[in-house]
Amino acid sequence: MTSQDQPAVSAPADTSLANRYGRQKRTLSRNAKRIIGAAALAAGIGFMAWVSTSSATSSVTFKDIGYSTTDATQAEVDFQVTREPGTAVKCAVKALDSKYAVVGWKVVDIPPGEAEATADGGRTISQRTVLKTESLSVSGIVDSCWIPDGSK
Repeated sequence: MTSQDQPAVSAPADTSLANRYGRQKRTLSRNAKRIIGAAALAAGIGFMAWVSTSSATSSVTFKDIGYSTTDATQAEVDFQVTREPGTAVKCAVKALDSKYAVVGWKVVDIPPGEAEATADGGRTISQRTVLKTESLSVSGIVDSCWIPDGSK
């Protein structure tokens, strides 16, 4: 019998788990887990500090009070603006139809004004504006308010 006539003998298969599934994964050391935990905690505290200070330093806020529709060509929007006394503000006000499409838009200039004797020291001012509309509006809101360039 020649070597070609003999059945091929295969090497025994190694059935250990390491060969079947790969080496066991290394776990993080206790020190590495502490460092990762401390970094996550510091990032969380930093994020919370950023959120709380960014909202506190916002110098202009607004609140929708109400609206009324006079007819298909006109709407009135009532709102309040809170800003530092003596600061001019601009607000974009819009009227919406039943499908939330904008049917009226106006930028309202709010002058600096004098500090009034109010509970918040004259920071909050009530405003009413009349908008021309293209069709019947069902809602009126303030889109945004900002301090124009060159003001205070």
